[in-house]
Amino acid sequence: MATLLHIDSSVFPTQASASRAVAEAFTTHWREQHPDGTVVYRDLAAQPVPHITAAAHTAGFADPASHTPEQAAAFAERVRLIEELEQADAVLIGAPMYNFSIPSTLKAWLDNVVLFGRTAGETQSAKGTPVTVVASRGGAYGPGTPREGYEYVQNYLAAILGDGLGLDVDFIVPELTMAPQNPAMSELIPLYEASRDRALEEAAAKAKQLAQRFAA
Repeated sequence: MATLLHIDSSVFPTQASASRAVAEAFTTHWREQHPDGTVVYRDLAAQPVPHITAAAHTAGFADPASHTPEQAAAFAERVRLIEELEQADAVLIGAPMYNFSIPSTLKAWLDNVVLFGRTAGETQSAKGTPVTVVASRGGAYGPGTPREGYEYVQNYLAAILGDGLGLDVDFIVPELTMAPQNPAMSELIPLYEASRDRALEEAAAKAKQLAQRFAA
């Protein structure tokens, strides 16, 4: 049975969060196609993981036998998160854009699971695992848009997840999500709705594709 690791990081509930709504659609279709599979869910907004500390960082480069009690406790948390990633057959990450970047809670998760000599570097213990990132944003930051140069979510996550961890990264990008709430963007509501519908369709298709791949 295949395991999906689903990570959400939006501070908003599903009805007010594009990343959560699209990720939820993905997981729903995954379960429908793969009812015997396992979904490991981690909500980083509700239950944040520890931000990396000196003890957690240095423990990753030291012999476990030499760990201080503080290092041992911090490293045990890192290992727990790393093992979740390593044991997953597919990963789903909700990554809304906050102030041109990812939520700090998601960055904390990444700082914990990036461990040179295990998940990163020459080994890359989760290498090849497919990861679908729902990268929602209130505006438009694609090529040719006025704010193209402010796009730090996809660029960063493609680098750290793809190059750093060796994962097979795919993005679903619902954009213009602020259009219904911002009167200045009201003329963009049709584009937002089209983007939302496209993202939901992509989530369904990707979930079915992966579920069928692992069920085969």
